[in-house]
Amino acid sequence: MQLTILPTESAPRGRRLPEWLKKSLPTGDVLLHTRQIVAESGVATVCEEARCPNLMECWSKKHATFMILGDKCTRRCSFCAVTTAKPDAPAADEPMRLAIAAARLGLRHMVITAVARDDLADEGAGHFAECVIETRKRLPQCAIEVLPADFHGRHELIQLLCDARPDIYNHNQETTERLSPRIRPAARYRRTLDVLRQVKAYKPHIFTKSGLMVGLGETREELKQTMQDLRDVGVDIITVGQYLQPTSSHAPVARYLPPEEFDEIGAEAKAMGFASVASGPFVRSSYNAADVYAAIEKRRGA
Repeated sequence: MQLTILPTESAPRGRRLPEWLKKSLPTGDVLLHTRQIVAESGVATVCEEARCPNLMECWSKKHATFMILGDKCTRRCSFCAVTTAKPDAPAADEPMRLAIAAARLGLRHMVITAVARDDLADEGAGHFAECVIETRKRLPQCAIEVLPADFHGRHELIQLLCDARPDIYNHNQETTERLSPRIRPAARYRRTLDVLRQVKAYKPHIFTKSGLMVGLGETREELKQTMQDLRDVGVDIITVGQYLQPTSSHAPVARYLPPEEFDEIGAEAKAMGFASVASGPFVRSSYNAADVYAAIEKRRGA
């Protein structure tokens, strides 16, 4: 059975979604088991909040990306479906609930992301670090990937999260420098680069990672420059995927790139020296994160 795993408004008016943006719908007990554990934990997942097209596939594999610090974001990006509103106070027991859920799922690779919490004095960095530390206690063999906001580039907050010993520090550039002010108005293109540079300078052993969306109106030359900018600050892992419009009020899709173009982009990224590259229509920052990490670990051990 083929199902388009997309919001109904993802295609610009009058344009059919291309065939490569259709996926098989998995079913089974594992999917239901994951949904139950996630629900019982009370921790949000970006899989649901961001309407990720890979939710069914990832959950059927018992893989979920947890979103801490609530499900309300203090920023409004034109690509993101997460609700913008005044957030609730952080739940003190969330790190424990998160760790218990991860242990129950038996995860070997866990992604922890968060809404932006510009309302907090430490922008949520301390709570984020506690989530990593608590999970590490219960799952010492699990690779932990963090995907935080930029903390406004504040050195002490970036260091605080690095000191919690994540295996991968992911911070998405999302788009090119020209498009960045429109797509992520509360962020800064150069500040994202600086965050990734800081992580690598402070903890060289931590893998750095960044993700890009394409189809927003960028040129191939702009995309190539963006990838080179990321590589120049030492980013190890890059993901490139198709932008999909969550609702009609979000940034429109300018173009759907065919799979062969993603292959070309991936080849360019590998030629730049990225240790691990994932490029494809359905690739998201956390999609198949365990496989992406395994690839770079294999290279490191070779």
